Amino acid sequence: MNQQPTDELKRSLGFWSAISIVVGTIIGSGIFFKQGSVLDSAGTSTLAIAAWVFGGIITLTGGLTVAEIGAQMPYTGGLYVYIENLYGRLLGFLAGWMQVIVYGPAIIASVAGFMSILMANFFGLGPQWRIPLAVITVIAIGVMNLFENKVGAIFSIITTAGKMIPIAAIIIFGLFWGHQDAFGQTVTEIHQSTGGFGVAVLATLFGYDGWILIANLGGEMKNPQKLLPRAIILGITAVLIIYTLITVGILKFLPVNTIHRLGENATAYLAVKAFGAIGGKLLSAGIIISMMGTLNGKMITFPRIVYAMARRHDLPFSRYLAYITPKGKSPVVATMFIIVLATIMMFFFDPDHLSDLCVFTVYCFYLLAFFGIFILRHRNKGPRPFSTPLYPLVPIIAIAGGIFVLVSEVMNDPAGVILFIGIVIVGLPILYIVKRMDQRRMH
Repeated sequence: MNQQPTDELKRSLGFWSAISIVVGTIIGSGIFFKQGSVLDSAGTSTLAIAAWVFGGIITLTGGLTVAEIGAQMPYTGGLYVYIENLYGRLLGFLAGWMQVIVYGPAIIASVAGFMSILMANFFGLGPQWRIPLAVITVIAIGVMNLFENKVGAIFSIITTAGKMIPIAAIIIFGLFWGHQDAFGQTVTEIHQSTGGFGVAVLATLFGYDGWILIANLGGEMKNPQKLLPRAIILGITAVLIIYTLITVGILKFLPVNTIHRLGENATAYLAVKAFGAIGGKLLSAGIIISMMGTLNGKMITFPRIVYAMARRHDLPFSRYLAYITPKGKSPVVATMFIIVLATIMMFFFDPDHLSDLCVFTVYCFYLLAFFGIFILRHRNKGPRPFSTPLYPLVPIIAIAGGIFVLVSEVMNDPAGVILFIGIVIVGLPILYIVKRMDQRRMH
């Protein structure tokens, strides 16, 4: 697949839209809801901070590696396109299938599930309202993305700017008014850490995840060869700095045993303690807006993978899934398809469990992409639009980080890993059936 049709979708996304989609898609629920689980696994505040930094370095090296690949393949479809160009039709299909059926809907369901916890608390509703609130939010954001891509991009810019308010508030208040020692605290309420440093890093990677989704919009950028690498690198670097500062701020304000006890509610508790009932409500509202921005970024990008696969008749009902609106050029059926799958997952999986399995599943294919930079350099000896700095050290670190993630999750949750790998493998007979049907239709 050396050529990818790109003339169907509008090339209307500029630098600020691209960077806001990267930052807005990454900064969502993870940094606010994973502090407790990262700390529990790490065991100490120092190792918890190190886990967020280490997770950011793994993500940055991965982003630098993929930026070189993406600059040479600036097409709609992202990882799906990269894997097929590098490894052939079968693995390319599985990369797309994984994102469409497993990773995309699961990550949307997970973020919506985390957000509904805050929303239920914000409106004073009971736990039974969490799933309905999550479903309503996903549908509302999905409907917004049935219009031209500029609508979703503008929403990304607004929510990315909005989410900086609660982030700045937590960082400033924690660093300047916190009385705890951010380093050297040990969680004493559990006898041993639950999972170790590897699982702690895995938890942070959910917070960093989403950086590659901008690659799915390569066919809609004005100058993707230059814009894509810049958006990925600047976006990840900014998030790494922000996440480290937020973690230090929270650990300076709350004792580690309090964070351990509160778990997913630690950030909401900090907001009320720091800013009072009204201030806490406003901060919670800011975090909810932040997470809506994350959902929006994912709702913009995942239907583009469905569209790219349907254009090549790789999915059942491809004729319908490839439909785009005549005026806005939006993949409306593909968007509705993702909404339905995400809604189904909300009813069957806990958001925290989903988040870890999402990271594992996508890293199976990230790892292939990281190895792909060596294949691409061997194939293309000429000048490149972007070259990964410190090659081959950066790709090697990305690969080592990817292997670290996979081994950690296999050891931590083998049953969940087998389930998600099984769902991915089911794609093979689906591809066979779809292609047989296509052959019959042609004859």
